[in-house]
Amino acid sequence: MSKQKIVIKLGVSGNDKNRSKAMQLAAKAAGVSSVGITGDGKDQLEVAGEGVDTVCLVRCLRKKVCCADIVKVEEVEAEKKKEEEKKKEEEPPKWWGPAYHHPPPPMIVCEEPATAACHIM
Repeated sequence: MSKQKIVIKLGVSGNDKNRSKAMQLAAKAAGVSSVGITGDGKDQLEVAGEGVDTVCLVRCLRKKVCCADIVKVEEVEAEKKKEEEKKKEEEPPKWWGPAYHHPPPPMIVCEEPATAACHIM
């Protein structure tokens, strides 16, 4: 499932009581993560969430609050993917970073007297 944004036009433009009822009903719906009132006349309900049943939500709003119509349903994931692609293009490749330096090998200190002969062969 992908995250989606739904815009629903409500039939009440000046009634605060019905707007708050619509927001409460939308907030209780399964999968809804955020609810807000938008539009010039504050007559649009914007619902964002994952796996929201749009038709069921509108049907419930029509029964309990007022008339409601679906204006727009769009996926939000597409916008996030575009932003991530832009960030990836701006980042330089990892091999451009500073050179990787190995730590020096550990030094072995011999506690034998210096007069001892070295026997390599």
